[in-house]
Amino acid sequence: MTNTLLRLGLTLAVAMLCGWLLTKLHIPAPYLLGSLLGVWAFGKLARGPIPKPQVPRWFHITVVLGLSVLIGATFNPDILHNASVWTTSVLAMLLATVLATSGGYLYLRKLRGYDPMLSLLCSLPGGQAEVIAISRDLVEKDYFVVFCHLLRVVSVFCLVPLVLAISQGSEGVANSYVATNQIPSIFELPPLTLIEFFGLALGGYYIGKWIRLPLPHLLGPLLLSAIGHISGLIEIPRILEFVILAQVTIGGAVGARLSEVSFRELSSYFFDALFTAFLIIAIYGACAFGLAHFTGIDSIKMLLAFIPGGLYEVTLLALVFGFDVAFVGFHHTIRIILIFLALPVLVKFTQRSKANKKMS
Repeated sequence: MTNTLLRLGLTLAVAMLCGWLLTKLHIPAPYLLGSLLGVWAFGKLARGPIPKPQVPRWFHITVVLGLSVLIGATFNPDILHNASVWTTSVLAMLLATVLATSGGYLYLRKLRGYDPMLSLLCSLPGGQAEVIAISRDLVEKDYFVVFCHLLRVVSVFCLVPLVLAISQGSEGVANSYVATNQIPSIFELPPLTLIEFFGLALGGYYIGKWIRLPLPHLLGPLLLSAIGHISGLIEIPRILEFVILAQVTIGGAVGARLSEVSFRELSSYFFDALFTAFLIIAIYGACAFGLAHFTGIDSIKMLLAFIPGGLYEVTLLALVFGFDVAFVGFHHTIRIILIFLALPVLVKFTQRSKANKKMS
């Protein structure tokens, strides 16, 4: 336990330092990008007695509990009306999910000759932790599944701030810093607000487990917080220190996992993993920008709602950039639930198809 805490403390220190340095350069999403790149580099360079970076699962889940509360807090009484208005974009996002999964699968299976199950698991644009967990029991090259999903998340982390900087220029980046600076500090909040915050996080988690929600640490606090805010019973603002902590934790966790990947071992798979990640992102991006053009919705806002970089990773970007987190979070929640529910069916179908081909 002591070693785990030492590695966690070192990881967060590196993540915070690199994030702070990027703020001085006015880089978009500095703590998210800084923690990812800094921890990744540190993990690759660490030698001898220097501990390797690590964000243990228990700490990661604890942060996700709080982040889920903040996502739910962006929902308000107008959400019921907005949800009906968002029907077109949700349906377009679901269509993009089918197209992206099919595109990735066909590339890996038909053009590159990978195993059908491996092709499916590498192409699913979401449910990263769950897909990686079950891949160990379904395929031999589970490390390739991990690599594909990591590359997709890292690509989203790097591409979205770049798109913001290119599309909106220095003004867009400056606005993201203004939005972050306007978030109230934990020291400005009354004790009751903090009690409500922690109560929703823990209560939502245990209720989620009790009613057997998929991803209870994510959906439990999110739904409980959303219900409380839609009903008007509570009102929890974003918390500056926690938003920064969430960025360095999630960015540091991805950087730490990426630093463990041996590029020498995976060099033969690198192009296929990278191409699959960019193919999936390109399909979502094309659908997002196309729909934004016809609906008049801000293109970056639509891109954040569509792009498959993980629900809490992308909603963090929305928080940092000051976009409509409810809009972004709603779309990603629907996508994650769809993938989670479809995953067992897709796995069984792929296994059955493979068995039938062997018999024939």
